[in-house]
Amino acid sequence: MFVQVFMGGVLLGFIYVLISLGLTLIYGVMGITNFANGDFLSLAMYAALVFNVQMNLDPLVSLPLVVLLLAAFGALAYQLLIKHVLKASNMAQIFVTFGMMIFLRGIMQFAFTANYQMVENPLVSGTLNLFGASLSKPQVVAAAGALIATIIIYLFISKTKTGWALQAVSENRDAASLMGIHAQKMYMLAWIIGGACVGVAGSLMAEYSYIYPEVGAPFGTIAIIVVALGGFGSVPGAFISGLLIGLVEVVGGFYFEPAYKYLLVFGLYFVFVVLRPQGIMGKRRA
Repeated sequence: MFVQVFMGGVLLGFIYVLISLGLTLIYGVMGITNFANGDFLSLAMYAALVFNVQMNLDPLVSLPLVVLLLAAFGALAYQLLIKHVLKASNMAQIFVTFGMMIFLRGIMQFAFTANYQMVENPLVSGTLNLFGASLSKPQVVAAAGALIATIIIYLFISKTKTGWALQAVSENRDAASLMGIHAQKMYMLAWIIGGACVGVAGSLMAEYSYIYPEVGAPFGTIAIIVVALGGFGSVPGAFISGLLIGLVEVVGGFYFEPAYKYLLVFGLYFVFVVLRPQGIMGKRRA
């Protein structure tokens, strides 16, 4: 039983890592927290649902289309909103992304109603025996897809010239500009990658999860905790903290009351805020 609960925590942790990856990249490059990240996830799941209903495409088949749509939406959000508050106060930036969250939630409720919906006849179903544990096949596929996407993005950031440019802007925007790096393009790229990340996660989750306007809200909240716990702007930190939070939530929810699982997650975050406020992989500021 412990193996099954542990594996469930790991599978959930991989999903948290992918959802928070774009969030930590945007913060690392721009210093802005996207409070609408969870609603981007809801939008991706609804896009997968529309492709399923209108074109009879399974979410795993329509995944590239959803990723392209969310990447384009990320670029649009940057051009229409974020670009105009880059030099504004932190409070103004928070209000913009928070307002975008409320707007997207209202639009989805208006367009799709507040009813719970699911993809019909998913491509993957049933259970899988792994290390003595009986696991849901759709969740295993989702976790595997999230892990692959995370590895691809990490390699892109750490091994390509464009990824190095992103890191340079994150470290020192002025110095990067002197080296010929266009900071505005890197900002937009960060939002494009952020949208693509939740596009992948939303398609994978649509295979087995209920879809409704607030479905991404708890994931958006957890993603912010993952980013803060791992260290703002740290991709390896987000990976470690995502897995840790997934384990705490599932294992804690099983051995204690399920209603206490988020209490345990927030308690873990509180401990780190007190003992290591810069996060697991974050740098302490002078």
